[in-house]
Amino acid sequence: MSRPHRFAAAIATALLAACAAPAERHAATPAAVADLANVPACPLDASPMDGWSDRAPPRKIFGNTYYVGTCGIAAVLVVGDAGAILIDGATEQAPAAILANIRALGFDPRQVKLLLNTHEHMDHAGGLAGLQRETGAPLLARGPAVATLRGGRSDREDPQFGELTGFPPVGAVRTLADGEVVHLGTLALTSHATPGHAPGGTSWTWRACEGTRCVDIAYVDSHSALTDDAYRFSGHPDYVAAFQRSIDVVEALPCDLLITPHPVASDLLARFNGDSPLIDAAACRRFAAGARSNLDKRLADERKGTAP
Repeated sequence: MSRPHRFAAAIATALLAACAAPAERHAATPAAVADLANVPACPLDASPMDGWSDRAPPRKIFGNTYYVGTCGIAAVLVVGDAGAILIDGATEQAPAAILANIRALGFDPRQVKLLLNTHEHMDHAGGLAGLQRETGAPLLARGPAVATLRGGRSDREDPQFGELTGFPPVGAVRTLADGEVVHLGTLALTSHATPGHAPGGTSWTWRACEGTRCVDIAYVDSHSALTDDAYRFSGHPDYVAAFQRSIDVVEALPCDLLITPHPVASDLLARFNGDSPLIDAAACRRFAAGARSNLDKRLADERKGTAP
């Protein structure tokens, strides 16, 4: 083999190794199997407000990436050679379901070494304190979300502040830099600042492989332009500009497989069911187009005086 071909082969081998997930996985215990048998399938016609604390059947998404969340709120487990990373904790009531799903897949919750979050609302951050108690894992979050996660309560910087309820404060929270790559052994998850739906909004991308086939997974934060009765986006031009940049970021993400914190926002459960392709390289661009249209409509409604 020539030197250039040897070099190319070495690079290919290194890339495959970086995508591999040789974590300890065991057959689920009889108790976990029996427990899983009693978990009903999630309804595919549910609204975005349904099933936030209802346990979903866990499943492998692709490669080293697993769905361990509820019917209405995603929680995603990414497993590597040095342990696992868990993204999002759903509601305060959800940790028991998430931990049961991790066990049902043959993993030990103590393998979770890091917690990550998409945004600092109770439906995605409410379970993080409980999960931290069970796993001992620290939470990494972008600066704008840290005070809210530590205190369990948002502030007026959040467009939905007046309608948000509190959640259990998270004890160990480390501040994550914008664009920081979170490493755990061979795992490398890249953070993308995507504020708008919430000030600390963060999307995540990583690469997952099955054999020689690798895909880019994008876990894209919520981008709905929701507010309470007091907040007007048009009164916060800098925030609107940041929201618009977030949409641009999503549009350009490496994205073969889209996941969203509310599964219904990306038809994720229907895609699990085979109703549409799970892998779709255009999904993030479509998601961004929908988010842009949603924000534009909200701003237009504010100009017409019909919102909030």
